[in-house]
Amino acid sequence: MTSTGVQTRADIAESDKWDLRRLFVDVSKWQEDFAWVQQTYPRLRDWKGRVGETAKSLANCLEFEKALELKIERLYHFASLQLAEDSANNEYLARIGQVQNLLTKVGEAAAFVVPEIQAIDDQKLAKFMVDPALADWRIKLHKIRRMKPHVLSEPEERILALGSVALSGYDDTFSQLTDVDMKFGVLTDETGREKPLTQSSFGSFLVKRDYELRKRAFHQFYEEFQDHQYTLATSLAYSVKADVFRARARNYSSALESALFPDDVPVEVYDGLIASVRANLKPLFRYFDLRRRVLGLSELHHYDTYVPLVAEIETHINFDEAVEKVIAALQPLGKEYVDVLSEGLRGRWCDRYETKGKRSGAFSSGSYGAPPYILMNYKEDVFADVYTLAHEAGHSMHTWFSQKSQSFQDYEYPIFLAEVASTFNEELLTHHLLEQTSDPKMRAYIINRQIDDIRGTVFRQTMFAEFEKIIHAIEENGDALTLEVFKSEYHKLLEAYFGQNFVLDPQLDLECLRIPHFYSSFYVYKYATGISAAVALAERVLSGKPGSVDAYLGFLRSGGSKFPLETLKVAGVNMGTSAPVESTLKLFERRLSELEGLLLA
Repeated sequence: MTSTGVQTRADIAESDKWDLRRLFVDVSKWQEDFAWVQQTYPRLRDWKGRVGETAKSLANCLEFEKALELKIERLYHFASLQLAEDSANNEYLARIGQVQNLLTKVGEAAAFVVPEIQAIDDQKLAKFMVDPALADWRIKLHKIRRMKPHVLSEPEERILALGSVALSGYDDTFSQLTDVDMKFGVLTDETGREKPLTQSSFGSFLVKRDYELRKRAFHQFYEEFQDHQYTLATSLAYSVKADVFRARARNYSSALESALFPDDVPVEVYDGLIASVRANLKPLFRYFDLRRRVLGLSELHHYDTYVPLVAEIETHINFDEAVEKVIAALQPLGKEYVDVLSEGLRGRWCDRYETKGKRSGAFSSGSYGAPPYILMNYKEDVFADVYTLAHEAGHSMHTWFSQKSQSFQDYEYPIFLAEVASTFNEELLTHHLLEQTSDPKMRAYIINRQIDDIRGTVFRQTMFAEFEKIIHAIEENGDALTLEVFKSEYHKLLEAYFGQNFVLDPQLDLECLRIPHFYSSFYVYKYATGISAAVALAERVLSGKPGSVDAYLGFLRSGGSKFPLETLKVAGVNMGTSAPVESTLKLFERRLSELEGLLLA
């Protein structure tokens, strides 16, 4: 135990730690595999200039590269999990550095493979694709080949590669400015103690019951952004310019199409999300009014939208009890799912508790042929941690089923699908908990949590997605992206998404300059589509729709063997229509009506 009361790894029982011996029995075995990759990867050059000679030579090259990738994935997985245990451990830091450097070298050595596949004549490749030697590689080859219209000549690709770092530095500029250079000062909290206001702590001030403290935090935070608004606007503008440049260089009609193309998602899906949410904003305005009334305010500001309407409930649920709740909630998925998960959670998939130097938060992480691992910082008196466990278990079971059903080259599922399985588990947990309790406070807490999840994931992220589309279109039309343009366009969206009875402080226009995801363009819409798909799938399972469980398990097994929309469609959810999004918005409205009844009675 440290002087601050935080446990060390030595204080934790072995049964409460993940068991990394399933990756490598000991570090010496890790070093053996590392040495093998180091010695072996230069042999990749044996295929340079010969990849497309015959179907057999192509298959041999891909299989050799796969053997390297299998080893590297597990090497990296082990090193990253060790570092997550203790981020200050010099041995772990050195090990992750070693494998990152090796990964770079292997990537450089293999850089010729995809261009040579792209260069194979269409008729020749068509013959290759029916050759038994490439039977396991058809999906991968199709995904590589469909990018051909957007792959340039070798000299052009070299120029883009040389400029890639210069074109991607705006994110680093933003991070250094907002995380390091900008100083937000301190605030005196409700106990009279001074606390630093930072990017990380800002959210913790917004959930405080003290109105004046929330207000001070908001204004003090955005004063610092106002002092740097021109620099931040310039950084974002040039990030957008870089997006547009890359899209045009690769023959896409727009930056949006460029971002959606790898997942084979039509622009209409993106636009349909925005249209559906725009058409269903009235329940959100109702929720804001409920907030105002429950909090006893005459008017609602942005800094009033995060304080919980129901205080954190007092619970003491130990980890094993949390596992029992999660397993009980997931019973509709059948014996295989719950047996595997139960055995995994009780059999050291999970690193359970906070320890000195351990990474904060939670995540699930997997590598092919090994168990999926879950990092938690579980606390018995934080009810939300039960949800976190269910969420990460969803990721882990997605990985487990995908591994069992797909080859290495097809098992990794795209980001578009990643949050579906995790959010699905949360939906089943909510349903189970509401069925198990009639206590008004507990019901209100659970319902408010679900409402806020939908608000933050569907409404808020869709507003962000619309903003991204607008500012990229402005750049593509040849108009200037200035600070005033950013603020003006964002203010219009705030007016639309928050309604007439919401007080929009002028500083809130600056929020568009503080969203890190805007430097990974057209990413945030996946949060909204992910929860919408999860809600639709959960409703099918919970309603007992025939075949729905098998369809859902089929979704988990699909991994990356299909494009995301096709994978979901086979599972019973058509994201090419507005139905999944509208179903989620209807759930929001139903839960809101129940919450109004509980809190205004």
